[in-house]
Amino acid sequence: MNFLSRFSPQLYALLRIVTGLMFAMHGAQKLFGWPVGPAMTGNPMMLTAGLIEFVGGLMIGLGFGTRIAAFIASGEMAAAYFMVHAKDGIYPMVNHGELAVVYSFLFLYFASMGSGTLSLKGLMKKKG
Repeated sequence: MNFLSRFSPQLYALLRIVTGLMFAMHGAQKLFGWPVGPAMTGNPMMLTAGLIEFVGGLMIGLGFGTRIAAFIASGEMAAAYFMVHAKDGIYPMVNHGELAVVYSFLFLYFASMGSGTLSLKGLMKKKG
């Protein structure tokens, strides 16, 4: 599988883009009720989560402000795990918190790695 190593920058970008856009969809659901409803803007915690997920997910996916957006998103997912899921037991497979755990660690990784290739940040560097 060593042949894939030459595609590492592109595969990282693909991981960042897909993860960011999926996260943005979680935010869109909370804010707009899309693609499945209802919107949850009446609850201040859900409104805050929706904003972090939608805006942060777009920033991560587009590769603009990735480090700070990913760091905030990582913290949000860690908080979601302990505030929501851990009440039903500490093990993710029991409390259905595995997505929160995976998102939290992926975003921590993105915060350490930055935007990488195929990003708005990279595009702006080339033009300037």
